[in-house]
Amino acid sequence: MSRRPAASAVGAALALIVAAPVAAQPAAAPRTVWGDPDLQGVWDFRTITPMERPLELAGKQVLTEEEAASYEARENRRQNRDLVDPEEGGAIYPPASEGGVVPYNEFWYDRGSSLAEGGRTSLIVDPPDGRLPPLAPGAPRQGRTVSADVAGERPVRFRSGGIGADGPEDRALGERCLLGFNAGPPVIPSAYNNTLQVLQTPDHVVIVNEMIHDARIVPLDGRTHLARSIRQWMGDSRGRWEGDTLVVETTNFTDKTASFNPTIQSAAGTGATLHLVERFTRAGAGALRYEFTVDDPHTFTRPFTGVIPMTTADGPLFEYACHEGNYGMFNLLAGARAEEAR
Repeated sequence: MSRRPAASAVGAALALIVAAPVAAQPAAAPRTVWGDPDLQGVWDFRTITPMERPLELAGKQVLTEEEAASYEARENRRQNRDLVDPEEGGAIYPPASEGGVVPYNEFWYDRGSSLAEGGRTSLIVDPPDGRLPPLAPGAPRQGRTVSADVAGERPVRFRSGGIGADGPEDRALGERCLLGFNAGPPVIPSAYNNTLQVLQTPDHVVIVNEMIHDARIVPLDGRTHLARSIRQWMGDSRGRWEGDTLVVETTNFTDKTASFNPTIQSAAGTGATLHLVERFTRAGAGALRYEFTVDDPHTFTRPFTGVIPMTTADGPLFEYACHEGNYGMFNLLAGARAEEAR
C-alpha cells in the first residue's frame, strides 16, 4: 500500500547529471500559470517519526543509517496489529482482560514505515530537545488511557475515546465525525488517511484533508480575520506568500477544540487561545516541506515548531464519508444502553 515514490533515487541521479561542469543549483519551485509557486497535488505525510523525541534518544536529533534501520524495524514490529497477542495485548493495546481489542488488522493501517528525512528522531524541531514545552500554569488538559474512558468535563477536546457513553457529547471529536485524527490544523501524521490535496487559484488556496474530508479555504487577498466572536472548528485562515513559501495564519478556533493534540487521546489547552502559523514550501520534485508553529502562551510556556516532510501520493483522495450513518457511534451508544439495562 506504499504511496512513496523513489524520490531520493531520482534526486541523486539528477544531481549527478547537473554536477559538471558547474556546481548543482537548487531546482526552482514549479510555477502556476499566474506565477505563484505551484503547491498543487495530493500529498502524503506518513512517517513513524514521533511528535516528541523519545526520552531514550535524548540529545540525538538524527540517527545514523544503521541506527535508523534498527529503529524502524523495531517500531514497525511493535505497531504491527497482526502481532498483538489477543491474551497478552501489545505495546499499545491492553490485554483482553482489561477490555483491550484490536479494532483492525494490519492491512487497514497506513502509518508509514520509515523515519523522516535524515533519520530525524522527532517531528518537533524547536525546542531543540524535540519535546513539547511545559504547560502554562492552569492550562486545561484532557486525556485517556487506551483501556478505558476517563471521567471528565465537556467539551471533549481529544480525537479518540471519551469521558463515558451517556451521549454523543461525551465522545471524542473524531468519533463524532467533527475533526479527523490527523487533519488538524496543524496536520499531524496518524494511523491512516495521511493524505491531503492542495488546490490553487490566484486569490485562494484550498487544503483538503482525506480524513473526515475537511476543506480549508485560505484567502490570499489580504482580507482581515473574522471578528473574534466568530469561532470555527478549523479556525479562520489567511494566507500570503513569503518568497516561494505559502504562509498560513489561523486564529478564531472554537474552545471546543484543543490548542494542541499531542496524541489522538490527549488534549492541551483550548483552541480559543491558539495562534497557528503554517508554512508550505516545495522542496524539490515530488516533495513538500510542511512546517507549523503553535503559539499559545495560555497553554504552553513558549511557542514550538514541527516539520513534516510530504511526498507526492500516487493516487487520488477518497471520500471519508464519516457522517453517513456513523454506525460506530450508534453501536457504541446502543451497547452502553444495553449494559446499563443489565
